[in-house]
Formats: sequence, C-alpha cells, structure tokens
Amino acid sequence: MKLQTLFVSLVLTLPMRVNAGPIDEAQPLSVGLANILDFLLAIVGVIAIIGLVIAGCLYFFAAGDMRQIALAKKATLAGITGVVIALGGYVLIRTIATFIAN
Repeated sequence: MKLQTLFVSLVLTLPMRVNAGPIDEAQPLSVGLANILDFLLAIVGVIAIIGLVIAGCLYFFAAGDMRQIALAKKATLAGITGVVIALGGYVLIRTIATFIAN
C-alpha cells in the first residue's frame, strides 16, 4: 500500500519538478528529423553488414553445393545493395538537411 501511495505522489508531483527552458533553446525541426533519419539509416547499415557476414558464412559452409553457393551469392548481392542504399540515403538526407537549414 505504501508503494502505491509513493507512486501516486511521485506521478502527481513530477510535472511540477520539470524545468523546461525557453522555446528559444529548442532544436529546429530539421535537426530533429535529421537525427531520426540518421538513426534509422544506421540501423539499415548494420542490418546490411550482418547480412554480408551471414552470406559469407553461407558461402564458407556451402562445401561445393551449387545451390548453397547460388544462395550465398544472392545474399551477398542483397547485402551489398543494402549497404549502397544506406550510404546513398545518408548522402541524400545530409544534402537535403543542408538545404533546409540554410
């Protein structure tokens, strides 16, 4: 019971303890959106690199099986395509953010 009252009192007094700065100190919307897109592009890049590692493992463990080798080559192509898309998106986002900021 004490835990519930502590939680309720904390929730009720929390908004009074927050000190927000003036609106002049806020980031522009373009900076916030660029940060979000950078994060998403970083995730895509990491996934693409993991895909390349998995494709390398598939090729390594194929042991001469042509179907496995073909699968590994397709996975490699998909991984490289992912890296190119991630880097292209990063360049495009940075270019657009530069134009918006100015």
